[in-house]
Amino acid sequence: MFETPDIYTLASGLSEGTSKLGAFDIAILKAGIGNTNLIKLSSILPPNSTFTDKIIYPKGVLVPVAYGYAVSNKRGETISASVAIAISKQDGFGVIMEYSGVASAKDAEETVKKMAEDAMNYRNIEIKEIKSIAIEHTVTGGWGCVFAGVPMWYSKLL
Repeated sequence: MFETPDIYTLASGLSEGTSKLGAFDIAILKAGIGNTNLIKLSSILPPNSTFTDKIIYPKGVLVPVAYGYAVSNKRGETISASVAIAISKQDGFGVIMEYSGVASAKDAEETVKKMAEDAMNYRNIEIKEIKSIAIEHTVTGGWGCVFAGVPMWYSKLL
């Protein structure tokens, strides 16, 4: 059985590589989670989680993370990835939304913030704040990749 993470951060990275997977690998390295095993989450931030600017992970650990990414090899194409967390006033419970595709970072971030707000409204939960991050890249050659995520961790392991 998995324990529930209690700390989280926002992370992003971009790259160009010689393959789709290579570009993704470099982007997650730049986001600070490339030497770990990512466990992709759907969309929930556990209640009473604490935000931190950066988490240093031991190599090879299993990292729970909600994320979006985009990869393209079309020269001149601008790709973006963004995540947003709508956090409740009551207990810090949150909903995480991800967006990625052919768009500017600004458009991606606006879209994902609205998605997070809508998710809380569907749940009839009052929002305390929305945290978000977005990144964009215009492909210049090879494979471009953008990554944005909400990696989580356990305070007792810091």
